[in-house]
Amino acid sequence: MELVIRDAEVVDGSGGPSYRADVAIDRGRIAAIVKEGAAAGCQRPTGRRVLDAEGLVLSPGFVDMHAHSDLALLRDPDHSAKAAQGVTLEVLGQDGLSYAPVDDRTLAEVRRAVTGWNGDGSDLDLDWRTVGEYLDRLDGAHGGRGIAVNAAYLVPQGTVRMYAMGWEDRPATEAELDRMRRLVAEGLEQGAVGMSSGLTYTPGMYAPDAELTELCRVVARYGGYYCPHHRSYGAGALRAYAEMVALAREAGCPLHLAHATMNFGVNEGRAPELLALLDEALDAGADISLDTYPYTPGCTTLVALLPGWASEGGPEAVLARLRDDTAAERIRHHLEDLGSDGCHGVPVDWDTVEISGVADPALADHVGRRVDGWPTARRLLIDDRLGTTILQHVGHEENVRAIMRHRVHTGGSDGILQGLKPHPRAYGTFPEYLGRYVRDLGVLSLEECVAHLTSRPAARLRLPDRGLVREHYRADLVLFDPTTVASNATYPSPRTLPTGIPHVLVDGKFVIEDHTRTDTLAGRAIRRTPL
Repeated sequence: MELVIRDAEVVDGSGGPSYRADVAIDRGRIAAIVKEGAAAGCQRPTGRRVLDAEGLVLSPGFVDMHAHSDLALLRDPDHSAKAAQGVTLEVLGQDGLSYAPVDDRTLAEVRRAVTGWNGDGSDLDLDWRTVGEYLDRLDGAHGGRGIAVNAAYLVPQGTVRMYAMGWEDRPATEAELDRMRRLVAEGLEQGAVGMSSGLTYTPGMYAPDAELTELCRVVARYGGYYCPHHRSYGAGALRAYAEMVALAREAGCPLHLAHATMNFGVNEGRAPELLALLDEALDAGADISLDTYPYTPGCTTLVALLPGWASEGGPEAVLARLRDDTAAERIRHHLEDLGSDGCHGVPVDWDTVEISGVADPALADHVGRRVDGWPTARRLLIDDRLGTTILQHVGHEENVRAIMRHRVHTGGSDGILQGLKPHPRAYGTFPEYLGRYVRDLGVLSLEECVAHLTSRPAARLRLPDRGLVREHYRADLVLFDPTTVASNATYPSPRTLPTGIPHVLVDGKFVIEDHTRTDTLAGRAIRRTPL
């Protein structure tokens, strides 16, 4: 064998009890598992290399069900932000906005729209136009060597709408809807695993439920799933969750609820109501899963808080409205007095809004500061040309803990890697689960938590040979010390790497070895498994 991991405590991802075993790896797969005390005559495997795993847990690699590494994987071959956490697969194309499928106009517009998430892309050659070409670009990144970890992709519904009909706030014509159906179908045929939406982001939020239902019917035909950032995580949160459950069931499409939180003061202590809604649907036969990150603040762009009507026409139209005193006063009224749809129907509390990143380095002094009112927010949006990212301190710890216990919960970082002080979830989500919520607080058992982070997401992605420590499965594996694993990423120092995760393997190759990032690029695009 190429490698034998000796005397590991195997937490295999199934949720069942751990066991002690030797695990042999050959040609990128788990070739043999020999449990301690195996029957007489069952020899321990031998290998060209033997790794002593005494005191370490061996588990499947973690799946980040909600990642924003769409350009980061191409930009940075190291990508330790995720690799060092034990992440071996990320799901990209989130929140309805990403870089394929596009034409030249749409690409230019989406680059502007998500500068705060991924940078403007000017440092990269964004030469693809289709989903298939983007996935091929991941496979051939960094001189053909590949990417740091594996990546799957969701067709972004907001980008599709932008491509088909621009930034107009109206229902699609039948011809436009047909074009969107074709774009979604082509993306799935080319390897996407489903479709995402960002229904508090423009232009995706302009789509009525009937339009979304038609696109979800296409997703269902290909065996994909629908992953919405739904219309409210605030004043209308429960109604918005119920809307997505009903929509997906009408379309016959599996549903995965993105960053399924209950935020803002109106939802304090209300997670049990959400879970009851989901349990009722699940018991009636609905196919639902969700992801969360183990933190209370959210993270988005400053422009996302604006009312949807203010963004009609695209980024330049937003800037024109912000420069116009009458239009800007109307925006302020919706934000501060009425509660805009971009701020989830809740009047904005500027004290909860912290600047985490800016596109213009000249504005860096704002980073780490709370916004002190609309005049500052307006000026910053204009000066930074909508590229500002924020943390929004609006979550509740009791809701976070209740939701992570749920039977269909999975882990997703929602990690935005841009900005001087990004949310620490980008560097800390998975060790935070294992260290704080398993070891320190006992919210989840270790076996249960690992299942949330491995086999459950693999099942949602319909991956037949990932997510478990099983013979013949892909050797995407993590070795961690359950007594020391911890996230070291904090709000003051968010780019700090975790401790207690000495080894991470992708396709049987070490990407983290003895706590150090190797130069291995074993990640590839993971394409949808055909029905």
